[in-house]
Formats: sequence, C-alpha cells, structure tokens
Amino acid sequence: MSIHPVYANAILCGDKKVEFRKRPLASDITHVLVYSTAPVSAVVVSFTVASQHTSAPVNLWKRFGKVSGIPRRKFFDYYSSSALGTGIEAGMVFAPRQPLNLAASLGVQRPPQSFPYLTPETAQSALDAMSPVGLIA
Repeated sequence: MSIHPVYANAILCGDKKVEFRKRPLASDITHVLVYSTAPVSAVVVSFTVASQHTSAPVNLWKRFGKVSGIPRRKFFDYYSSSALGTGIEAGMVFAPRQPLNLAASLGVQRPPQSFPYLTPETAQSALDAMSPVGLIA
C-alpha cells in the first residue's frame, strides 16, 4: 500500500493507528506492507490488520479521528466524493532493518496504485526481513 512518507512514519511511530481507504482490503489479508512514496520510495513499515470498519466518512472520523494521524480537513477532502470509507486498524507494527526496495526485495516494478497482492512466498520473505517496532537491534 502506498502512503506518503509523513503518514508512513506516523504509523511507524505509533501516532497513526488507522489507515483510511475508499474500499476495504480483501477479508483474508492479515498484513499490510507500507510503501513510502517519494522521496523515500521503499517499504519502510508493515502492520497486522487488527480490523476493518466501513462506514460513512463522518462516522469514521468520529470513531478514529484522534488516532488517525491526519488533519481533519485532509480526511474530509479525501472522502469528499465518497459515501463510504474504510478504516483499517493497525495491530502490531513491524519495520525492516533497512528500507526494502520494491524491485530488488519484492520483484515489484512499479509503486502500488491501490492494493497489489503479493505471492505468499514474496510476502513471507518481506515479513522475515522485519522486526516488531521496539525490538529492532
């Protein structure tokens, strides 16, 4: 999942506990790899999907605004033409020792535009390169 660097860092630091999207992830997704867009251009964090909530944007903001890690105005601008949105709650957060290059580490040639799904082997390899945040040596 592509996220601007400021928000990817907020997930890593624990300030952003919910990622908002216009549609939910597939119900069998357990982990999200976060690609931090330019100038970082690498996978810098991952999180387990604790839960997903699809609702009207106003209800999502009421429920998650305090842990959203984004300004209220940006949130409502993002959902300005959407009747529904999804809040993806981050569970455990993981980080690689070094940012993961898409092509070299994951075999992905272009940054994700929405939700590209990795093969189980590729996903496991990426997750193996990560440690829970706070335990990185």
